[in-house]
Amino acid sequence: MKQKENAHILIIDDDPDILLTGEIVLKQRFSKVSCLNHPEKAKEVLDLGEVEVLLLDMNYSPGANDGKEGLEWISKLHTAYPQVKIIIITAYGELSLAVEAMKRGATDFVTKPWEYEKIQVSVSNALKLARSEKEIIRLEHKQQGLKQNLVIKSDQVIAESNEMKSVLKMAEKVSRTDANVLLLGENGTGKGLMAKLIHEMSPRSGEVFMSVDLGSITESLFESELFGHKKGAFTDAKEDRMGRFEAADGGTIFLDEIGNLTPAMQSKLLTVIQNRELTRVGENRSRAFDVRIIAATNSDLETMIENGEFREDLFYRLNTIEFDLPPLRDRLADIPPMVDFFIKKFCKKYGQNIPSIHPEAIAKLKKYRWPGNIRELEHAVERAIILSDGIRLIAEDFNLKKHVKSEGMISTTNLEELERLTIERVIKSSEGNMSKVAKELGIGRTTLYRKLEKYGFQ
Repeated sequence: MKQKENAHILIIDDDPDILLTGEIVLKQRFSKVSCLNHPEKAKEVLDLGEVEVLLLDMNYSPGANDGKEGLEWISKLHTAYPQVKIIIITAYGELSLAVEAMKRGATDFVTKPWEYEKIQVSVSNALKLARSEKEIIRLEHKQQGLKQNLVIKSDQVIAESNEMKSVLKMAEKVSRTDANVLLLGENGTGKGLMAKLIHEMSPRSGEVFMSVDLGSITESLFESELFGHKKGAFTDAKEDRMGRFEAADGGTIFLDEIGNLTPAMQSKLLTVIQNRELTRVGENRSRAFDVRIIAATNSDLETMIENGEFREDLFYRLNTIEFDLPPLRDRLADIPPMVDFFIKKFCKKYGQNIPSIHPEAIAKLKKYRWPGNIRELEHAVERAIILSDGIRLIAEDFNLKKHVKSEGMISTTNLEELERLTIERVIKSSEGNMSKVAKELGIGRTTLYRKLEKYGFQ
């Protein structure tokens, strides 16, 4: 006996004989068949998201035979559940009605009295169509994620310094596993690049790398963006949408700026990570997923936990392995090869010959504190390429004069005093804009206000 196909088929007809016959015939081929006597009862079943094919009668009122009721229901059901394929049940010879039904969203039609084998074939074909459309959507999302992989090349991770060599050695070990990773470090230290590198070296390298900037997602759209939504779940939900976790299934999801999540967002994310299942907004059924999670932040999560700003249980779910990427000022040996890399990159971009670089310029770059780290260095090199004479880069081309501090300007070595002076300097340079101050210092606003109170800033 042929094995049944795992599928849920729904039949809606006001004739109990048709329902009984349909159930018997279709259960020979499909694992689950449900029957209803009116479309008004369909919502509860269809909302579960399991039904893939629906057989729909065209008349329900006593004496009705023009099919107008069925046409209205096709329009409603196709709009509400576009992923469900509708096959209409009509009387023999009503070809014009079948044509109109298909214009409104029906996939096929079957005529009464039924030919058992034909109806099985029609349902099977509709099921194949439904699943092929789902696969197309899944592949489109996967392709979008895979495009992000094209940006990363392992030779872009420069590691001449001992600090970075140690980090890369650890990354190579971690990449062989499925362990969740938490990347810590200041702004611009290359957390996104490191996340891509771990994915590139992992067994999941042929699958999606999905990057999500949590700092740019509002709380109201958080669930929809990460977990997906059902059409009509809210005002702008004009179609079913797969969330980032589903789109990354089989691959890696990179959750950047994890420290920006509100308590409510943290709670929802924790539940999904713990259960390895998600529920789209507006749906009732859960969906399993398989992703490797890499998270990153420039926030001090342990301090946030102490202050009740970040969930400790979420922190431990994310940091099976924890990396602390060193700032550029602590990996000076990497500056010359980075500068060389960026010079070649921007000369190619702007169609210029590759200039030499004066040793004094390199010395100056090594003295600079680089508050923006690698990102700031990249911008400095780009600016130098644009402004230079195209033959040789000198120190002045990098425009760092006003930023470089001469030795002895800060006389104290007391850590708290250094912190106070740093905060004071950044407040002045940011003209009192506390959002900019927090971002420059790489801490959250709550942490900043606590430090301002500690050091008596007004």
